[in-house]
Amino acid sequence: MGRKSLYLLMLGVFLACYVYTPLPENIEEPWRLMWLNTHLKTIVHLATFVELLGLNHFIDSMMIGMSFSEVPPTSDENVTVTETTFNDVPVRVYVPKRKSEALRRGMFYIHGGGWCLGSAALQNYDLLSRWTADRLDAVVISTDYRLAPKYHFPTQFEDVYNALRWFLQEKVLAKYGVNPERVGVSGDSAGGNLAAAVTQQLLGDVDVKIKLKVQSLIYPALQPLDLDSPSYRENSDFSILSKSLMARFWSEYFTTDRSLEKAMLSHQHVPVESSHLFKFVNWSSLLPERFIKGHVYSNPTYDSSELSKKYPGFLDVRAAPLLADDDRLRGLPLTYIITCQHDVLRDDGIMYVTRLRNAGVRVTHNHVEDGFHGALLFLNSKISYRMINQYISWLSENL
Repeated sequence: MGRKSLYLLMLGVFLACYVYTPLPENIEEPWRLMWLNTHLKTIVHLATFVELLGLNHFIDSMMIGMSFSEVPPTSDENVTVTETTFNDVPVRVYVPKRKSEALRRGMFYIHGGGWCLGSAALQNYDLLSRWTADRLDAVVISTDYRLAPKYHFPTQFEDVYNALRWFLQEKVLAKYGVNPERVGVSGDSAGGNLAAAVTQQLLGDVDVKIKLKVQSLIYPALQPLDLDSPSYRENSDFSILSKSLMARFWSEYFTTDRSLEKAMLSHQHVPVESSHLFKFVNWSSLLPERFIKGHVYSNPTYDSSELSKKYPGFLDVRAAPLLADDDRLRGLPLTYIITCQHDVLRDDGIMYVTRLRNAGVRVTHNHVEDGFHGALLFLNSKISYRMINQYISWLSENL
């Protein structure tokens, strides 16, 4: 074998090892997922390398990589797409072109991305909003919000809340032909976190007369206190969203000080005076037995570095909706929660299902056994079409 052939063989082996990712047996279209994972892994590795060189912040580099997937607000034969602002917050508005004899449903959508990445302009979010508007005959508001690391909590929450409150005004709903009794909020991942948080906040807002009919939370991130639940343990290195990356996202939401991230990964960031909050996220009592599967609950080790005094946001219910007490949960609207088996955030969603049901909230829980984080927006895949159909069908029946 010549030297050139040997080099090509070595390169081929390296590429095969880089692309190949061990996946659970029940994953549908595994090679499609491996290709997506390779793409994302490459962006993460490059962003990490650039940050190590001191050239750019990790999140800023990731944002550059994602920006190539953004699309302009282009109308098509079914939906008119425009951009505007709601209370100075940028939004995209999707309105069906066909005439409607009655007032339409309204859906307020919040994109994911770890409070650091993403936008309503990303192609996958744009397509989801178009399909939702067309199939539901609904007006869809896809909102943006300011992102970390430039902005930290509570900026993201406040942007989304202020935009939603604007939309829920009678005059604004009337402008877009939306029935005030048929308005819902939805979001995925960090967007699911924000959707849950603003829905809770609305319950106590006496200035908002129009209330939400439904909330739809798609593999939401709901608490940063315990990153050692069974789903974090089982999927710590799984494709798309690893435990370390989720800890980075949580930490960046509150500060650029990476000592918080390190404390989260070692489970030493909650002060002893806040120990009572663990009852709201205690997976040993909130998860069905089949999700515990022999995992043993570890008592938390408390923070002695006073991180919570420097960055109190991670103990705030607006950042961690699972920390809400039962009185705050009662009265929440009809709820749809999607969780995926192969996702570090799986247990957050399932614990919220348990807590909402215990508080008397009507909840539909769609657990996707072959699902993984981001699967709903893994467009052109069978699992994405299946999950989107289930999501829109539920909205069609309940919104």
